[in-house]
Amino acid sequence: MNTPDISDSDSSGRRAPTMEDVARRAGVSRALVSLVMRDSPKVSEHRRQAVLKAAAELDYRPNAAARNLAQKRTRTLGVVINDLHNPFFADVVDGINAEANRSGFRLLMNMAYRDGQNEIKAIDTFLEHRVEAILVLGSQANPKLLQQKSKLTPIIVIGSAVGAVDSVVNDDALGSQLVVDHLVGLGHSRIAHIDGGSGAGASERRRGFGQAMADHGLEPVVVAGEFTEQSGSNGADDLLNRNEPPTAIFAANDLAAVGAINRIRAAGLRNPEDVSVVGYDNAFLAGLGPIGLTTIDQPRVEMGRVGTRLVIERSNDELDLADTVHLVLKPKLVVRGSTASPGTAGRG
Repeated sequence: MNTPDISDSDSSGRRAPTMEDVARRAGVSRALVSLVMRDSPKVSEHRRQAVLKAAAELDYRPNAAARNLAQKRTRTLGVVINDLHNPFFADVVDGINAEANRSGFRLLMNMAYRDGQNEIKAIDTFLEHRVEAILVLGSQANPKLLQQKSKLTPIIVIGSAVGAVDSVVNDDALGSQLVVDHLVGLGHSRIAHIDGGSGAGASERRRGFGQAMADHGLEPVVVAGEFTEQSGSNGADDLLNRNEPPTAIFAANDLAAVGAINRIRAAGLRNPEDVSVVGYDNAFLAGLGPIGLTTIDQPRVEMGRVGTRLVIERSNDELDLADTVHLVLKPKLVVRGSTASPGTAGRG
């Protein structure tokens, strides 16, 4: 079957060259040009070079849409971002984009705005556009619905594990343990956690915090929150107004940690002299000079790369359909200036 050739115009309004133009210039048939453009081994080297020379002289570029239509592939991946304001996801997208480019795929993006129903709508939109696979960053959708959609096209969730759907996460419970061990090592015993609500990985971070505190013989204190700067501020306000305020706060992510630090300073206290703060993600803002946030580093770019590679393999039928893949990458603690020993300013 000949590859379709859809003629178009370039930015100057001139008609773009077609396979027929290349065939006339090279003195061969259109079918042979099609074989060359598909890198077929059935073409002699002499004729291949003649076609390539003619194509270069005409500045001919094969029409990707037509070629994909002929191959019944779109070479596109859908990416659903649940929180556009969370810098963690920007780093994950960098990894996705790098691997997609390497593999010859293009990206379409949609936003869910931390709403599970919006997430499903975004997935349905991608299905209508016949993407070959979908990556969901920080899923908050109903797991059963997500699993149903994954039967229509390969889906991978990055940042949280969702039932029988492929996923790539970091070990959130281990990350929480690293935080608690660090703070206890500095001498803190009154440590509180501002929860991440329904955010990706939040429940595992909460569970890991409780277990780590119990391992050290300490009482865990947890206040409700979300993966937002405002929730970090609200959580810190709650904690600072208690009879025995904590000397250290572990926020569910870096945005919440920044909100907590702002609230601590607004209350006339100092960070870290009066209250230490730890975040999670190691997003770019954590390393900014004025913030200098101690945090847990998720391998964000690598999570994007690995997830993209996996979902492309799934779309190419290179994986056993019966096996759900859950990849867990290891986090690490990054110590900066937002943590110190307690009692530096007379508060023990």
